[in-house]
Amino acid sequence: MEARYVTFTPSADGLEDALRGAAALGIRGLNVTIPFKQAVLPIVDADTVASRVGAVNTITLDTWPPRATNTDVAGVARALSHHGVDPAGASAVVIGAGGAARAAVHALVTAGATVHIANRTPARAESLAAELGAESAGGLETATRIAEAELVLQMTSVGMQGEASPIDTSVLHSDLVVFEAVYTPKETPLLEAASAAGARTIEGRWMLLYQGVAAFETWTGRDAPVAAMSDALEEHLRSGERPF
Repeated sequence: MEARYVTFTPSADGLEDALRGAAALGIRGLNVTIPFKQAVLPIVDADTVASRVGAVNTITLDTWPPRATNTDVAGVARALSHHGVDPAGASAVVIGAGGAARAAVHALVTAGATVHIANRTPARAESLAAELGAESAGGLETATRIAEAELVLQMTSVGMQGEASPIDTSVLHSDLVVFEAVYTPKETPLLEAASAAGARTIEGRWMLLYQGVAAFETWTGRDAPVAAMSDALEEHLRSGERPF
């Protein structure tokens, strides 16, 4: 394709100017990352997914206001599917209550899973559960529900700097699938503990890959070259650099 993917850093009070400028330059679409995923909502025409999740990460600049969605949801769903995991009817524990956790909860509830949210701040977990239809929520101490669960999705940034697992790993077991949102390092302390317990593990790079795949397909209307994207991402992560 005759295309380029580049980065821009707008000012917090200049988001609408940034979007209008990008559209005037003929840019087809934008990804949105921290700290703008929620701040951009009032400026765009968010679809049902982005509205439910309460955050935008993909914008298409062919109308005004521009169309917007959240492909983190597809990133979670397609990463699970790639590894042969069907959440329908499964018991799942989601760790965290931020943007990534919101996407995970929406993906799981939509697929028919029974979801418990465990977060450092119980009130945020309870609010998210009520908003997105999770069955229950509580503080991190309630992550002990993992002992009876089939899926656990760790959706915080804990582990990116080598921190210990955010949960008590003694509850991990061999009938569990452990999904990690952190993509660097490749094997976080949680994934190491999960492997030692005999659990199946899904590295964070798979969510990163598939949210990008969904964004590519949104902008171009073409099937994404998933294998090529996966190889490029793997090579970049091996270099020790962050993808963005």
